[in-house]
Amino acid sequence: MCDCPGSLGNGWRGWLALPAQESLPAGGPWFDLSHKVGPQVPRASVFPKPSFRRLKSLPADPLNVTEIQMVVHIGTHVDAPRHFFNDGPAFHEIPLDRLTGPGVVISFAKAAGEMIEVSDFMRSAVQIMPGDIVALETGWAKFAQSPVYHDHPYLSPAAAQWLVERKVKLVACDLPTPDMPLCRRPGNYDWPTHHVLLANGVLVAENLTGLEQFAGERVEFVFSALNIEESDGAPARIIARRQLTR
Repeated sequence: MCDCPGSLGNGWRGWLALPAQESLPAGGPWFDLSHKVGPQVPRASVFPKPSFRRLKSLPADPLNVTEIQMVVHIGTHVDAPRHFFNDGPAFHEIPLDRLTGPGVVISFAKAAGEMIEVSDFMRSAVQIMPGDIVALETGWAKFAQSPVYHDHPYLSPAAAQWLVERKVKLVACDLPTPDMPLCRRPGNYDWPTHHVLLANGVLVAENLTGLEQFAGERVEFVFSALNIEESDGAPARIIARRQLTR
């Protein structure tokens, strides 16, 4: 449960102070880790489908113009602290260095409804460095167009706190949410994993795909999210490439 002080919607603790990271060379092609934005984009059932409408169409008009309407928390996206904290920064207030940089991809073999625990990180051979972006790869992206996708593994609040203590700056996952699946939540559920991460300035990115190609590796990430003023989140095109070893 959230132990944040104050009333509901308050409790932002500020950005974690991150050390300067050693810059390692990166190379090779960039890979897209984002789901395409379209009518079937992964989304929680509580959110409406995105809609797409042609306002202008060739050849009847001199150009093509498309209008979209969508919730910022569907498809591949990044959550701002404002998602759960009114006293936290909105998306336009997120520094660029919190959305880019080196990190790791860690794989977890978990079944539906199973938690990723601190002990799972401890058993991993992947070393997490202060300031890293940490991407959780569970293989769940392959279910994105199936009901199975919404009964997924999730990150325990204790593991989220463990990541905060290691001073990571962003946690990404190939899941609809790092919190408990909607279908398993008790009535008083309050998104404890989101609260732990976002309260401490650790951003959250959801609905990634293609992480398996980087499993166990250090990579360079770019979370290219829309700079939406006063927003609690933003759709993102996330790309990554391998860091080169010396």
